[in-house]
Amino acid sequence: MIWFIAIMLGIVQGLGEFLPISSSAHLILVRWLFGWDPIINQIGGNIDIALDVALHVGTLVAVLIYFFQDWVELIVGGLTTGLKTKAGKMFWCLVAATIPGGIVGLLFEKKIDEFIRSQPLIIAVGLAIMGIILYFVDKIAVQRVTYDKITFKQGFLIGAAQALALIPGVSRSGITMTTARLLGCTREAAAKFSFLLATPIIAGAALKHTPDIIHNVLNPLFLLGTVTSGIVGLICISVLLKYLQKNNFAIFAVYRLVLAAVVFIVYFVRGA
Repeated sequence: MIWFIAIMLGIVQGLGEFLPISSSAHLILVRWLFGWDPIINQIGGNIDIALDVALHVGTLVAVLIYFFQDWVELIVGGLTTGLKTKAGKMFWCLVAATIPGGIVGLLFEKKIDEFIRSQPLIIAVGLAIMGIILYFVDKIAVQRVTYDKITFKQGFLIGAAQALALIPGVSRSGITMTTARLLGCTREAAAKFSFLLATPIIAGAALKHTPDIIHNVLNPLFLLGTVTSGIVGLICISVLLKYLQKNNFAIFAVYRLVLAAVVFIVYFVRGA
């Protein structure tokens, strides 16, 4: 059963990390809805931490592989030409944009995560509210700023918005894409910038658990979770970027509202 759980959580992480639907909320809700926590806890050891780290490592590998050429150009430009070229400006824009969310995450992420694990209704409310905001912002926002036209100021504001992702159900990709659309970015540009911005955040989350990674690198469950979330993440990035070339975010807003309703129904049917 634990093997099946590792695969399913890998799929959830691979989808949730890049779609504007909140991976952290889904990882918690899936375990709650299907009652997987007792099974995971029964295994003992640090398997819970190992799985969590594996899922993040997988999505980190996915975004690095997909945007490898972009990151090479960004890093080279940032370290050689500075702000004189577009690649250099974008690199330092991403660096600056990472700082606000990174600081807030280091200070409050653990406490908030521990609290919301037992609060599915709060997560459901966050999913619903952010879904409504995403829908209306996307509906009224213009599409005039392509990825290569994103300014330093716009990039920093998008990155700063990541701090709000600590609110249960908001979603890092959801809030960054919504902010980008509010600033006039095209849907595809909003998604690409959000994915690039995810790289240092996911890397930071993984680095915090370096000892766990080293300890579990040969653990079959760790490898299974990493491979599953990585493959699903790669597919998800590719499909979403193509999807947004011709479609809007409405489907994700509707999904958020439906999931929130399901959580409320299940919560009150169970009586807890």
